[in-house]
Amino acid sequence: MELEINTPQKTIYHDTVKMVRVPGTKGSFQILNNHSPIISTLEQGKITIKNKEDITFQFEISDGIIECLNNKIVILTTQITVIS
Repeated sequence: MELEINTPQKTIYHDTVKMVRVPGTKGSFQILNNHSPIISTLEQGKITIKNKEDITFQFEISDGIIECLNNKIVILTTQITVIS
């Protein structure tokens, strides 16, 4: 899957990933390969990413929107901080 995380200023992350976990407004959820199409709002919390080399990254976001379609995930957020 391809993941892109954007703020109004720039692209923060763009890579091939195995898994993305996000803080959905109605609860945390995970996206894996071949996930059904989805658009959802996000609340303040952690995004956890596992890339193709099984390295885990974490970001803290203020809020946002996520779209998953045809194994491409786009996250839009106004504020983001790298945790690890």
